[in-house]
Amino acid sequence: MITALHNLQLISDGRITAGKVVLISGRQIVAITDESAMPDGVEQIDLKGAYLAPGLIDLQIYGSGGKLFAGTPEVDALERMENDLLNQGTTGFFATIGTNTNDIVEQGIESAKIYRERCRGNFWGLHLEGPYLNPVKKGAHPANLIKKGTLAEVKRWVEQADGVIKMMTIAPELQDQEVIDYLQAQGIILSSGHSNATYAEGKAFLNKPIPAVTHLFNAMPQMHHREPGYIPAIFEERPYTSIVADGIHVDFAMVRLAKRELGDKLFLITDAVTAATEGTYQHQFTGDRYVMPDGTLSGSCLTMLKAVQNCVEKVGIELAEALNMASLYPAQLAGLPQKGKVAAGCDADMVVFDADFRVLGTVFRGEYLKK
Repeated sequence: MITALHNLQLISDGRITAGKVVLISGRQIVAITDESAMPDGVEQIDLKGAYLAPGLIDLQIYGSGGKLFAGTPEVDALERMENDLLNQGTTGFFATIGTNTNDIVEQGIESAKIYRERCRGNFWGLHLEGPYLNPVKKGAHPANLIKKGTLAEVKRWVEQADGVIKMMTIAPELQDQEVIDYLQAQGIILSSGHSNATYAEGKAFLNKPIPAVTHLFNAMPQMHHREPGYIPAIFEERPYTSIVADGIHVDFAMVRLAKRELGDKLFLITDAVTAATEGTYQHQFTGDRYVMPDGTLSGSCLTMLKAVQNCVEKVGIELAEALNMASLYPAQLAGLPQKGKVAAGCDADMVVFDADFRVLGTVFRGEYLKK
């Protein structure tokens, strides 16, 4: 059976187009045609003029749905996160665990392995942000748990994970090359974050082989006219670079600067957390942000679509391009060419929203999940 989504404004590949029909068969988009060429005998879903865009992709999120997976990494927390994110139009995500004890990291790995066997499909695996960071730029990560990676420990975690670790944020300037080489050989996306790298160090490892940077401007050295530091190296080497576009972690003027410099390599993450009263990360919500008990800024309260809205309304980025930052570019970094676009042959994972950036529904694996 073919399903036809029609009466919509299609957003994909940096363009907004009206008068199109998206045809879905099973879990795949099979064609895009004009309203006047609607085939007979199809199930029609009228989107009533709403926007239809690629499903949103969040490569760094700690918790959603009222449970902090990163703090208590249980299967139930993953299930809550997956369901809540689907409701928000996020059709792919990496559940993230910050710097923590080995027991918590290994519990998270086991929970992820269990849940991937019965997940709905938008849970793609784990992002470990730490513990191999630079304590000088620890942010909300506990200094006593930050350490240098060893090949033995990395191999143990990777072998235990059986492919469920998809991404790791590390401070490359402090790691042995054998650790970096091993992780890269396993197909794990390596991202530089919580780093105190110099300009020269950044020039040496960005894209050689580190392909990504975690939350630009946060937990990294600032630019200085005599000591340029890490940020100019990022701008020159242009790796895939995530940013938290909430106006709190990064001022919108700086998001605008980053977009000018990085273009199609800048992508959005939420870095979102939920409140917690136990464990290593006891996030407290203060009205517009989460902080640690000592007042240190921690994760955000963003959704992916809110980050898109901020980029449009506060930064001045065109809607179609802001959506690329939330779908196409993270899909490219993740090596998933069938994601992040609305085109024939791509996965039928899409978000439906209105002019006020309210999610109206999610198309996931070809099924329309209306809110």
